[in-house]
Amino acid sequence: MKEKIASINWENIVEEMHENGYAIVPKLISNEQCRELIDNYENPGAYRKRVVMERHRFGLGEYKYYQYPLPNLIQSIRENIYPYLAPIANIWMKVLNIAATFPETHEALLEQCKENNQTKATALILKYGKGGHNTLHQDLYGDVYFPIQTVLFLNEPNQDFTGGEFVLTEQTPRAQSKAIVLNPDRGDLLIFTTHFRPVKGSKGYYRVNMKHGVSEVHSGERHTLGIIFHDAVS
Repeated sequence: MKEKIASINWENIVEEMHENGYAIVPKLISNEQCRELIDNYENPGAYRKRVVMERHRFGLGEYKYYQYPLPNLIQSIRENIYPYLAPIANIWMKVLNIAATFPETHEALLEQCKENNQTKATALILKYGKGGHNTLHQDLYGDVYFPIQTVLFLNEPNQDFTGGEFVLTEQTPRAQSKAIVLNPDRGDLLIFTTHFRPVKGSKGYYRVNMKHGVSEVHSGERHTLGIIFHDAVS
């Protein structure tokens, strides 16, 4: 996986992240790897927590947080993609005059989390059936948070399920919200902002807040795997 991640056209990814706040890496993992992750959903030993969304008014569906140690595939993606994203995050902080910098390695980021009592794994797998959806939100989890995250799509849209599009909303100051609707294929990785992104205006850069969610699934079953780079308090 390290070599595959290194072969990604990161120049294009960086450009898309600065321009849009998101980018898609096609076919990062195989159909077989997608199936293995889905099949492992019922393995109780892999997870530290199960959340039923409707109990918390998060939507309709459920998700499970992995426990440490993470499966090798998830661990490899998490630690090998992070160094390519940290420079993007640091540029965002700089142009927005935010006093935060992110280390070069993922291991160092987790050390920062540990110092703030954030030690729980945040990688999670989400499962939706007919009617399932996820309300707009941000995955922050604590005082230390990395402003970019990723999600792997484990089912084929319009084959395994219909509906269930990935939705981003962009709130520009003093303007109406903009909705961005994406429908990546099985095995694709979506990289997107956790919280906000900078946009250049006539007087310099300003902050645009973003949230994400999932539209209603009309039929079938939809699974995704979220990889968040910071750890959680609980």
